[in-house]
Amino acid sequence: MARRLRFNGTGSGVNGCPAVHEDLDTGEVIVHGPPVTDPQDIAQLRHLGEGEIPIVVPRELLVDFGPKDVDRVPSLIGLDEFDGLFTRFEHTAWRLETRRRYASDEATETYAQFTRGESVDWDGVDSAWCAERRQQTSLGKRFERVRIIDTPATRGQLYLLDNARRNTAVGEDIRNLTRDEADRLRLPDADFWIFDSRLVALLHFDGGDDLVDVELITEPAAVLRYAQARDAAMHYAVRYEHFAARPAGE
Repeated sequence: MARRLRFNGTGSGVNGCPAVHEDLDTGEVIVHGPPVTDPQDIAQLRHLGEGEIPIVVPRELLVDFGPKDVDRVPSLIGLDEFDGLFTRFEHTAWRLETRRRYASDEATETYAQFTRGESVDWDGVDSAWCAERRQQTSLGKRFERVRIIDTPATRGQLYLLDNARRNTAVGEDIRNLTRDEADRLRLPDADFWIFDSRLVALLHFDGGDDLVDVELITEPAAVLRYAQARDAAMHYAVRYEHFAARPAGE
């Protein structure tokens, strides 16, 4: 049975060698690079077994992309501190939304309008959130999201598909993927934001689908994995207005 391998990273910007991969099931690390071939060099190697091939990798490759301490203590922040991230970032804020419902949405008047079958007047929503988004995008900052939609979509997902009209009006780029496509791409089954491609904010929800706290991730190799998921999602995701216009089940 073939391994399930994850590409952690490479020290090369062009040819992809050397590189580090990780087995998702066993945790084993696979490194490839140029082989050591000089007999005098090989003679100095200890415990080189039959069939083993010594390779050369830069030290920084292992520092940047080798697995770190698995007992890393999470860096958790509260929701007020999390809100501050949306004005402190410099260039880009990107989110993957994977959940089937968000309790905070269901507490809004717009959600009540939507569930009653009424046309939601998103243009009439003039909240502090909208004002902040407009201010930040006016500074040249980008907000982008990819939302995962089940087949059939849940009520909460249909609400967010309609809600995208408001988000785009204040400057966000909203796109969608089906759950099947997200699974094919092996996207993380987690909600998170990436700020400036250097900081990941992993969102933690309780059993009632309420956001309770946020875990900050800054380890380069870990941030890169989330960034790779972002790139895959953005490549295949469909802008919300085109996604909403597709026939059901497509």
